[in-house]
Amino acid sequence: MIRLALTTLRFRAGASAAMLVAVLIGTALLVASGGLFETAIRLNADAQRLGGAPIVVTGPAGFKLPGQGSQRAAYAERSRVDPAVAARLAGTPGVAAAVPDVSFAAVPVVDERPAGDAVLAGHDWASASLTPYALRGGVEPSGPGQVVVDAATARRLSVRPGGRMRIAVAGVPETFTVTGVAVPARHVDAPAYFFSGADVQRFLPQGAHADAIGIRLRPGARVDDVAAAVSARLPSELKVRTGSDRGAAEFTGIDGARLPLILLAAIFGGMVLVVMALVVSATISLSVRQRRRELALLRASGATPRQVHRMVVAETMIVAVLAVVAGLALGRQAGDWIFAATTGQGAIPAALDFQSGILPPAAAALAALLSAGIAAGFAARPAARTRPIQAIAEAALPPVAVTPIRRLLAAVFAAGTVALAVTTIFMGPETASAVGGPAVLTGSIAVALIGPELLHVLTGRTADLVERAGGYLGALAAINLRARAGQFAAVLTPVTLGVAIALGNVYSATTTQHAAEDGYLHQFKADVVVTSSVGGVAPALVDRISRTDGVAAASALVTSHGWIEQPYDGKGTDPSTLFGVGSQDTAPVLTAPVASGTMRNFTGDVAALPEPTARRLHISVGRQIVMRLGDGARTPVRVVALLRDSSDYAGVVLPVGLLAAHTTAALPTHVLVRAARGHDASSVRKAVQTQVGAWPGVTVGDDGVLASTVEHGLDIQSWINYLIAFLAIAYAAIAAINTLAVAVLSRRRELAAQRLAGATRRQVRGMLLIESTVLAGISLVLGTVIAGFTVLPMAIASGSLLPSGPVGVFLGVTAAVFLIVVPVTVLAARTVLRPRAVDVIASGAA
Repeated sequence: MIRLALTTLRFRAGASAAMLVAVLIGTALLVASGGLFETAIRLNADAQRLGGAPIVVTGPAGFKLPGQGSQRAAYAERSRVDPAVAARLAGTPGVAAAVPDVSFAAVPVVDERPAGDAVLAGHDWASASLTPYALRGGVEPSGPGQVVVDAATARRLSVRPGGRMRIAVAGVPETFTVTGVAVPARHVDAPAYFFSGADVQRFLPQGAHADAIGIRLRPGARVDDVAAAVSARLPSELKVRTGSDRGAAEFTGIDGARLPLILLAAIFGGMVLVVMALVVSATISLSVRQRRRELALLRASGATPRQVHRMVVAETMIVAVLAVVAGLALGRQAGDWIFAATTGQGAIPAALDFQSGILPPAAAALAALLSAGIAAGFAARPAARTRPIQAIAEAALPPVAVTPIRRLLAAVFAAGTVALAVTTIFMGPETASAVGGPAVLTGSIAVALIGPELLHVLTGRTADLVERAGGYLGALAAINLRARAGQFAAVLTPVTLGVAIALGNVYSATTTQHAAEDGYLHQFKADVVVTSSVGGVAPALVDRISRTDGVAAASALVTSHGWIEQPYDGKGTDPSTLFGVGSQDTAPVLTAPVASGTMRNFTGDVAALPEPTARRLHISVGRQIVMRLGDGARTPVRVVALLRDSSDYAGVVLPVGLLAAHTTAALPTHVLVRAARGHDASSVRKAVQTQVGAWPGVTVGDDGVLASTVEHGLDIQSWINYLIAFLAIAYAAIAAINTLAVAVLSRRRELAAQRLAGATRRQVRGMLLIESTVLAGISLVLGTVIAGFTVLPMAIASGSLLPSGPVGVFLGVTAAVFLIVVPVTVLAARTVLRPRAVDVIASGAA
């Protein structure tokens, strides 16, 4: 049977090519998914500025979730270390020096405008030895108002030792004397501004801390031995990093990238597996239906059902092996492209190194071969079990009925789709997508399982409409669609799946994004919003705004994420949103009214909780609770107020001074301004603009300024959904193109007979175009309905009856479907109709 399978493949190049392309692309995308997963597990990032320190000590990588063993949730902010740890480690055998490292916002200012991005580029000169940086000219900073600049920045801004430059440090612009220019011993992407120790203490409002402790070794000391000795002297929650793990100490967001990458890899890999299995199954089913007469003759010649089944599976596996080999070669490049696109959008840190070792290709090859083998096994069963005489009779008019097992499985998947949709309605908006998303796949599988029967029924229902629109050609097209529903179902499956994934993912993302943005903005009321692009809002800026004429109140705002640790809020890997605001004395900026307690003089170690949260955790006003803040700090606070806020986006409210000190930038991000009675928002906005217009990097506007910050974070999440949608529909499109071309090319004899009966080439081409147009329309409707089982429940869970999102997405998907189907039909028809009809009949072509 293997030899026979090899022989038959030579004469089934079309179907074999379609399956080869589907498995090849599927394998490549599976390798890419595996690489993303391996990257998430390893989280390797090469250190640059800290590259001269073989060992780096940082704070905990995440919050150890109570009652969940060793599972940790990544902190939203950079965790910190007590600088006293450096003195404790200095006497460790093999340690030459233990140097605390700090980073804070520092942006050069030219003509009172920021001359760079707001990055954490400010450091203590003592940490220059961790790269190391060497002075190329000048001297080190030894007192207040002095700075050493890296050589690349000095060249870009044309500064030199002895010159003066303006730098916005911790949000405040100051003039510094450039005492030297430093050159790094290795490549460093980010700029660096080194200040004296006295200035660093002045810049850091949160007090003494270190972002990391860099350890330099004595000559001859081994990294592993010293790292073990260092670990023995440290508390268990501190993390000792070596090798590629040190990058997480330098670049923010590395530890937090694990979960997004795992989700991206799992969701995308699962979708690819489902798409590949459905496409391969549909392609094999199409091939088997075209060969029913041939397979029947094999049975009549003495071949057993098992032998016929083995031959079909062997054909599939031979093609699959070739496709897998080619797919493995392309997998690394596909992974590099997907990873680069994701980092380019800021969805994950660009400092991460993409990893793809031996495991992703091995797993991808195994998954692809198993998927192809199982799909071939199921698709070949009907042909192998059919009696020879029955198969010969059915070859002229293939049946559209599917087996009872397929009907049963379709019912199970359809029921699962409904169950997922109903469950999604009762979920919170932040978790609804995780529950509702799989409904796209289960619904598509249900359609694929009963595709021939479903297409037969739908084309029957639309036959009158098709006939009225297309005349006699439409009537003939409708008859062909019903009679050949089994063949056309092979095209219906990938197109429907592509539409469902594209619409489901995109509109789920836009609906979630719109709901989250509205939920965030509805937490606050402000007539004017001020933000800064130089690292944050300095207290001096808030004071200046509050003294502006017409301003009733100006409250700084900062947002982070964390947990109520005692009593534990059970948030797990989805921590609560933390809002930091000022006192709510005269003109509150929070929309939620105070149900009990007070937020006047809202400073110090206090908190305000939403009533539903307090009720669930049995917390009352006056009780002390323990917060685990975004940088890992364990902070006891006293509850001074409960807020009447039942929104799904309500969070824990803390004083802005307390929360900002525990964020990476250590500064608020916005100022919310309330207009005094008798002053309209427009006049106050102009007054604030006049008051702070000369402050570098300041933007004054309405709540759109606040929304833009929220949109940036949500756009990163949406990008992942868009990427998955694009890759899935592209894969489905390629599969549909191949399958449709095979389906049309396999009808040479039938179309030649029509031409001998008097039909012109133009009429045959018109009939084929009507068939493909109807097929595209049905696929679009089915895909939209399936996507609705994901999108509509998510909209309801988010508090809306209808999904949000641009209509252009639906129009674009609609155009894509017809642009996929119609041109392929035209090209395939031209190929089929090129020979003379008599020659086609005489050749015995299928």
